[in-house]
Amino acid sequence: MKCEAKTLAIVPAYNEEGSVGGVVKEIRRAYPLANILVINDGSTDLTSEKARQSGGVVLDLPFNLGIGGAMQAGYLYAYEKGYEIAIQVDGDGQHDPGEIPKLIGALMEKKTDMVIGSRFMGKTTYQGSIMRKMGIFVLSRVISTLMGQLITDPTSGFRASNRKAIRLFAFKYPQDYPEPEVMVLFKKSGLTVCEVPVEMKPRYSGESSITKIRSVYYMVKVLLAVFVDIFKEKPSLERRMTDVD
Repeated sequence: MKCEAKTLAIVPAYNEEGSVGGVVKEIRRAYPLANILVINDGSTDLTSEKARQSGGVVLDLPFNLGIGGAMQAGYLYAYEKGYEIAIQVDGDGQHDPGEIPKLIGALMEKKTDMVIGSRFMGKTTYQGSIMRKMGIFVLSRVISTLMGQLITDPTSGFRASNRKAIRLFAFKYPQDYPEPEVMVLFKKSGLTVCEVPVEMKPRYSGESSITKIRSVYYMVKVLLAVFVDIFKEKPSLERRMTDVD
């Protein structure tokens, strides 16, 4: 399914010279209607050059901000340029751009504000460590309870957002563990979310920084961050969200 809405694919990348060029090309083939913005998050390798050579527009951050800062920069760009849909596609090649039409289709048909591509809905070939899967399961139960709906993959970064969510994220976006923390932000802001099943691939190159032992540490810190978010004040963004799309 293709949509004529003005669409931006945001690709956060940190030292992904071995994969980012292929990701840009795959997005171009899978969804040629989308413009592609690569957020070079202070890389020390050839990430920026490889992205440009593949046809992506590149925003070079002066130093490494982390995934939260990189994505907020992308959403601010999308907001200021008037994009109606923004899709997050990680620069390591794990997200399959061929699934982008599915995310956008659900975004339009279900009239929701954000769609998450889930590795855990239905049958899946996803191969993760037992510790990581257990951590995601626990986090899923906590997030689902907070949201009042089942969220099977709260750490998935493969997401499509509408204009309302873009405006929110441009001015308010979690920095530490953005994917699960966004769920709390969404709940407080009265926005809606749903999931669709997707397949994910192995990384093109390199290794994840989250090892088996760090998976446990990561999930504990994520849970603490989520609980802290619950007690923060409700976002006051109404004055920044008055433009009519």
